[in-house]
Amino acid sequence: MKKTLPNYGRENLLSGEIRASLRAMISGKKDDGASVISGEEKYVDHILDLPITLDLYEELKFAGRKIGITKNFKEVIDFFKVPEKETPQGFRIEYVIEADGVVRADLVRDISYDKNGQKRPTSFLFSADSANPYEVGAIRNLIVNLTCNPGIIYDLFINNPKANVGKKFKTRDEVMQEIGRILGPGADISVELNNPFADVKKCIEEAEKFREMLSPYRVVIKVPHTGPVNAQNMGQLLEGDKKFKIKYDEGTTADMVHGHNLALALREHGFRINFTLMFEPYQTALALQAKPYFINTFVRHRQTQSMAIKQQLDLFRVSDDPKFLADLRTFLINGDYLPPSSAEMDLFEVKKIGERIVNYRQIEDGFEGDDGLDKARYDLRLLRQCNLPDTRLIICSMEGDTMYPAISSLLAEEEFEDMMDRVVITAEPGYLARFASTNQVVSYQRRFLNAAKGAR
Repeated sequence: MKKTLPNYGRENLLSGEIRASLRAMISGKKDDGASVISGEEKYVDHILDLPITLDLYEELKFAGRKIGITKNFKEVIDFFKVPEKETPQGFRIEYVIEADGVVRADLVRDISYDKNGQKRPTSFLFSADSANPYEVGAIRNLIVNLTCNPGIIYDLFINNPKANVGKKFKTRDEVMQEIGRILGPGADISVELNNPFADVKKCIEEAEKFREMLSPYRVVIKVPHTGPVNAQNMGQLLEGDKKFKIKYDEGTTADMVHGHNLALALREHGFRINFTLMFEPYQTALALQAKPYFINTFVRHRQTQSMAIKQQLDLFRVSDDPKFLADLRTFLINGDYLPPSSAEMDLFEVKKIGERIVNYRQIEDGFEGDDGLDKARYDLRLLRQCNLPDTRLIICSMEGDTMYPAISSLLAEEEFEDMMDRVVITAEPGYLARFASTNQVVSYQRRFLNAAKGAR
């Protein structure tokens, strides 16, 4: 019976029973076969015995007389202290053919790949929202990205005595360095600047520190949508009632696209961008103009707020009691849909705003938004059409018993079969870990443990 051989991330399986590797190109006889470039033997040995397709072998054998590595290959191996005869996670192997029959191996950053040029188990990937080194260690082998923002770093870890045991970690840099050590080469690390409203030059300087700390291979800079918030009015969110005085869509053009321009400036300096705070489908096309490495769709608050708005509208519809529209108005103000100055807004105008939100988000039963994933579907369709083949969608911000299962179902939808390698799912490690178990796991463990006890 014909066996299927592992393809180690290559496009085609090795044909028949034939295995190939670069070592087969090397001959001990002078002028017969290829040779390794002198001085590069230690690095070439990392890839000499890795399986390659027979087609690739034939192409390289035809073109190559000498085998070597690129400068980048050497830097990656040295920086991550990669064990002998291995290539690191998070990199795919490419070959560059130069003049005079020189073939050089290169390592290209690609989180779809495990070590030794082998593809990850699934096309879609997992990430984690955490800055807690103690929990990151448990999930490190399952993720390809770690997301940190100031809230995650300071509120949830450094200033949280339950998480930061013994107050061992005191600064953001200490935390990030430890996380980088734990994760190794296989995961990107998305870090957010402390103040995205600072001068662009200062933002670039802060990003450069992260690049030096985490390496250019892993660092991704999180850039948020900024809306009408700017350096002059950001104090409104920090003082008094902490309410913003104008509506979320009434800022100046410069303020509203500040995040986009910051992302482009950082990209010009060689940074990959995680463009965040994306809640509505209409944000996506404009966000893609910033050429991001990651875009996001936030699930949790958008869905829960949508259901709350729908509930108030339904209660008004069946009772005709304006109290429910007044409650809706308060809800919209508290949720930053409306500014505090809207406290006396006409209730029927409030009703129209609520209906517009519900209709746009398609949360009625039987529509795409009834599971809160209409934006995710929209983003995948848009990504399919865009000219950014390396941009991925992060589905993030989830809670409860139904959100991750709904996302899991989305991943099995036939329409998006071709887009699974563009999806990253991220959540707190503890939330993801919940879905590694079911009630029957406990039931069967009871049975197995008792059976084994009897055997002893």
